[in-house]
Amino acid sequence: MVLRKWFILLLMLALCVPAMSLPVHAQAQGISIYLDGQKVESDVAPYILPSVGVTMVPLRVISESLGAQVSWSQSAQTATINKAGTEIAMIVNQKSARVNGASVVLDASVENRQGRVMVPLRFVSEQLGLQVNWNQATQTITLNTGNLEIPALPEQTPGGEQAKTGDEMRGAWISTVFNLDWPSSGSYGNKAKQQQEYVKLLDELQGMGLNTVFVQVRPAADALYPSTMVPWSRFLTGTQGKDPGYDPLAFMIEETHKRGMEFHAWFNPFRANTDAKTDQLAPAHIAKQHPDWIVKSQDKLYINPGIPQARQQIIAEIMEVVNRYEIDGVHLDDYFYPSGGNFPDDAAFKTYNTKKFAAKDEWRRDNINQFVKDLGQSIHNAKPGLPFGISPFGVWRNKSSDPTGSDTKAGVSAYDNMHADVRTWIQQEWIDYVMPQIYWSFSFAPAQYDKLVAWWANEVKGTNVKLYIGHAPYKLGTTEAGWQSAQEIINQLQFNTQYPEIAGDVFFSAKDLRKNPLGLVQALTEYYRR
Repeated sequence: MVLRKWFILLLMLALCVPAMSLPVHAQAQGISIYLDGQKVESDVAPYILPSVGVTMVPLRVISESLGAQVSWSQSAQTATINKAGTEIAMIVNQKSARVNGASVVLDASVENRQGRVMVPLRFVSEQLGLQVNWNQATQTITLNTGNLEIPALPEQTPGGEQAKTGDEMRGAWISTVFNLDWPSSGSYGNKAKQQQEYVKLLDELQGMGLNTVFVQVRPAADALYPSTMVPWSRFLTGTQGKDPGYDPLAFMIEETHKRGMEFHAWFNPFRANTDAKTDQLAPAHIAKQHPDWIVKSQDKLYINPGIPQARQQIIAEIMEVVNRYEIDGVHLDDYFYPSGGNFPDDAAFKTYNTKKFAAKDEWRRDNINQFVKDLGQSIHNAKPGLPFGISPFGVWRNKSSDPTGSDTKAGVSAYDNMHADVRTWIQQEWIDYVMPQIYWSFSFAPAQYDKLVAWWANEVKGTNVKLYIGHAPYKLGTTEAGWQSAQEIINQLQFNTQYPEIAGDVFFSAKDLRKNPLGLVQALTEYYRR
């Protein structure tokens, strides 16, 4: 029993303590731990491999705390762990493990230190299915071994509110650009096949427990609906401007609503084309109609946000959908100014800097602010109850750039690189919800999931702006820290229930859910059925 308690403390240190800032031998203090509703105590700390931020614990702890069968082969330098049909085999100094025969990349493998066999705690724990809830504010940990369903402890939810049950947003992004999620390139010009594909997609997502889709209806200054202002998207037929023979948007809305699901129209506001070519663009495309509004950057074409008439044109195009279709929301992604490379807008800065900003960065942020404010007002004037929200890059600003920013070390930020002043949008309530793309794990030291969620929850606190969290199932099975098990996503969902400000979760993207990486579909379905 004592070792069981030790294991629990080690697990939470691995999940919740920012490993990169700790010495090799570190000990947590002031953390309250609950295992299946019972408070546990321990004073044992793990050791951490600082180069990769991985916490190591003795193999014996795994066996005696979780009831797994373990073995160690001295000659083969291999540790084997078996529990509930899962077999994990790890070899000293090998950066991959075998899980039920499949190879899985590791950040750190088993070690044989002074006669003690040490294993990577997070990896083993997630593979064996331990469920974890961590409250940063109260330093409280609740654990569920799967043997007992336990309600949230009173102190686990700020403000005394209980965790959300079944009415929260459970969504998926459906990308149409490059035919990533729908429709398939093999369905070009085939109305029946495209409709069958969408119906199957919806049924699969709903079967996982999802209730909302965010469908990209404007991938690149074009349309997945008949428009008087922009050409048909080439991702429907292979040719921009070609009529697919039906109204895909009307069809998708009808099928989505049949299932009691919500349909949010997703617009990419400023991307004009996915490359710099114009020869295949339809005559009605904005790059042909207003070449003076177009900026080439990183071999792509953008609509210049610094030109007021261009911003108003985009708003008018979005309003065409708002006024014609019974959508459940208007959604924008994070394509404002591109995050890197040269964006040649000196002429626009000189011509349209009527507020006399000294720095171009400030002028650019004001351009996006004006666009967000004007679009929100237009939407709410036409349909007061229609939600308008934006999905920005997951880091607003690093603390190193702004003391009120998040404790992160991201290479780019929404404010500094995309010129997206999300804080202002929230404080002014120009948007109804914000959906930051928090596409990192609990283990990723430069941008830890838990730190970012807590930061965004604090940003919307006291406002009427809802917070949805964007998740990254597309990273499952990659070599980035923390994505070696589908339990990472489940742990993120559980973590979010601590914050009443969080009104739901959305996954990028539909195709990555449907691939069922590392058994995510089963884990997600089981989680949402509770």
